[in-house]
Amino acid sequence: QVQLVESGGGLVLAGGSLRLSCTSSGRTFNTYAMGWFRQAPGKERVFVSAINWRGGSIYYADSVKGRFTISGDSFKNTVYLQMNSLKPEDTAVYYCAADDLNRGSYYRRLETSLYGYWGQGTQVTVSS
Repeated sequence: QVQLVESGGGLVLAGGSLRLSCTSSGRTFNTYAMGWFRQAPGKERVFVSAINWRGGSIYYADSVKGRFTISGDSFKNTVYLQMNSLKPEDTAVYYCAADDLNRGSYYRRLETSLYGYWGQGTQVTVSS
């Protein structure tokens, strides 16, 4: 089992920045990738960004490209999401996720179904 805990959410004005963190514990040695998803009220959970530890490939949703940056430490299985130039439409609960299946270094883990472990989420609210 892998436990994930997000932190760093909060209330920010449009144009501001936040940095989310996700720390892992438990059986983390088989984690091949970690990702961030978000879910706005009344909407489905959608992909934001992901990083594959083997190979270091990184992916972003088009809506956050150029504004968000994912980074992390594969040895600690800790992942961060630096969010700049925040917009009101970025308001959502942000979830960290981990995948412990070896799908290949460049596999695009863009769907929620590919992740077996999830954090409890952290609220990000961007006011205009």
